[in-house]
Amino acid sequence: MSYFDNIRTFVRVYELGSMSAAARDQRISAAVASSRISQLEDYLSVRLFHRTTRQLNPTEQGNIFYEGACKILEAIDEAEAAVNSITQSPRGLLHVAAPLGVGRRLIAPLIPEFKREYPLIDLRLRLSDRKLDLTAEGLDVAFFLGVPEDSTLRIKKIADCDRVLCAAPAYLAERGTPETPSQLTNGTHDCLNLRYPGAPEFQWPLETPNGIQRFAVKGPFESDDGDVLTNWARDGLGITLKPVFEIAEHLGAGTLRPILEDTPPVSIQMALLYTHRRHQDPKTRLFIEWMTPRVQAELRKSLANASA
Repeated sequence: MSYFDNIRTFVRVYELGSMSAAARDQRISAAVASSRISQLEDYLSVRLFHRTTRQLNPTEQGNIFYEGACKILEAIDEAEAAVNSITQSPRGLLHVAAPLGVGRRLIAPLIPEFKREYPLIDLRLRLSDRKLDLTAEGLDVAFFLGVPEDSTLRIKKIADCDRVLCAAPAYLAERGTPETPSQLTNGTHDCLNLRYPGAPEFQWPLETPNGIQRFAVKGPFESDDGDVLTNWARDGLGITLKPVFEIAEHLGAGTLRPILEDTPPVSIQMALLYTHRRHQDPKTRLFIEWMTPRVQAELRKSLANASA
């Protein structure tokens, strides 16, 4: 398997553009990753990358080999998937991604149960609120809130998630409770926003008597971690827009109070994303089919807790 290991490492180095990043992705040391590339170059008698202290770029031969290497690995993956499908014993490594709030509250608690039922499948869970590239980051499946920009991805809808505008009682006592959405944009209130590289401008879509309207909100605080926004809101620093499942316990306890309930935020789609090729893998299909009804049940439970 060493030759195929070398090819897999080469593909990840090529896609990530970094020896160290590929090593982390492959869960090996940078020295091992470098050694695998050197072995591959020696075997092929060509240079696959131009290396400097700061940059690593593929050579012309490297570009050509990448195309063939991807086909080789895809064929191996398909062959393994076919064998697993026949034996009805899905096995191997599954890379899963999810937004922080989704992952922490819904996905991570379910993974131990999945592992107990399918002990031959190992999982790597990556949590991030930033935009992810499934192919470049080697992901098999990703949970997603919203509408994906990449139209080539396959989508398995899980649910439409209710959202709420909310703030701490202390904030509302000090700043007043907004009576109309326009008060979110006229400087009267501070809004807490999720910001990460590549994030769109802040516009909160609300359901009004005149249809869905978008309000360009702003405030002194931003974060790329949704839970940080929740904590800031609980501390009385502003108003936040959150999926109900993320803050159900705080709504139920009264530490966060919903506002502008007559003009609520538009619900947001939760879905599973995967490439067509990934879905051919039995363990990926199994994970999607196993997770979907359980996540739906947890979402229903969170709505009940929020209104308790």
